[in-house]
Amino acid sequence: MTKAEIVQALYARVGGFSKKESADIVDLVFEMLKETLSKGEKIKISGFGNFVLRDKRQRPGRNPQTGDPIKISERRVLTFKASQILKQALNPRRSGVSGLPPHGALPPLGGSNTSSNHGGGGLGGNGSAPPTSAYPAGNPGPVAGRDAGSGAGGGVGLPAPGSKG
Repeated sequence: MTKAEIVQALYARVGGFSKKESADIVDLVFEMLKETLSKGEKIKISGFGNFVLRDKRQRPGRNPQTGDPIKISERRVLTFKASQILKQALNPRRSGVSGLPPHGALPPLGGSNTSSNHGGGGLGGNGSAPPTSAYPAGNPGPVAGRDAGSGAGGGVGLPAPGSKG
């Protein structure tokens, strides 16, 4: 979205302003943001996020073409951290994207939490195959002997770290 598109959206949605007045309002908002940041102050916009200036020290670096060492000068960088509200708006919860329900949506299958596998009683907890409804078509679930009780990956076909599976 460009500045001109912001002006047009303000003009169309708010009303009561001419296009020139809408452009002046947008310019004023951006000028206020620049002034605030130039003073080293944070900008916090509720429901949107935070703009923060950080001072970075001089540090060694390398020229990517020649590999020669260079000094990267000190500088100020602007960072933006999105609010949780904005993050949720950009990444709505989608259940079943992988074909499996969201983590924690199903009760533990295959035994109690006191079983010897220490896998938390999750999928494939005692080596028995869970109901096929928990897996998408064509996925048989954990393979007995290979995935049962591995602990890592909840028994969904991922080998345990350090294993040769």
